[in-house]
Amino acid sequence: MRVVLVGPPGAGKGTQAQFIASHLSIPKISTGDIFRTNVSQGTALGRRAQAFMERGDLVPDEVTIAMVTDRLQEDDTQSGFLLDGFPRTVPQAETLKKMLASWDTRLDVVLELVVDDDEVVRRLSGRRTCRRCGRVWHVLFDPPARRDKCDDCGGELFQRDDDREETIRHRLEVYQEQTAPLVAFYADEGILLGIDATGPVDEITERALSALRRFIR
Repeated sequence: MRVVLVGPPGAGKGTQAQFIASHLSIPKISTGDIFRTNVSQGTALGRRAQAFMERGDLVPDEVTIAMVTDRLQEDDTQSGFLLDGFPRTVPQAETLKKMLASWDTRLDVVLELVVDDDEVVRRLSGRRTCRRCGRVWHVLFDPPARRDKCDDCGGELFQRDDDREETIRHRLEVYQEQTAPLVAFYADEGILLGIDATGPVDEITERALSALRRFIR
């Protein structure tokens, strides 16, 4: 089964990608993992990507696509894969479609985790990070015993800049600008499937797996 997972920041893509891929016995492939692997192994593509990342620039499409292409040709993807974080744009989606067609295959489904902006803000703005050990707490879902202290090490808890409401809402605006055309592209392809991504993690996972069952070959 070949799946692409899409959704806004804070939708729980990373968590759901892991659970879904494990249940379907297919590898979870994220661009973040691919970048880290190539950089740590010192590959030619990794060195190119690192140069952009060190300058704070986006890694160009051609480098990202080349890394994804290499990863999709590894043996463990023969029975399927779950892509998380790629494609992000319509040109990337078109390239992926052509790539898979050249291998005489195609995507089975694009699963969209649907969650409204206010819920994303509630999830992300409630995070607090320990300055000492780095553990992340949440004021609603996983609160420490003391509001400003880490239970594990006693370190000070703080709110990261990218967890502030104004930053989150800007990220959501950017996501909508970049990803709305991608969602429309896959809707036109007839393979877009949206599920409600609110509620407990295990319920969302079951919702996703239930929706995907009709696509399992």
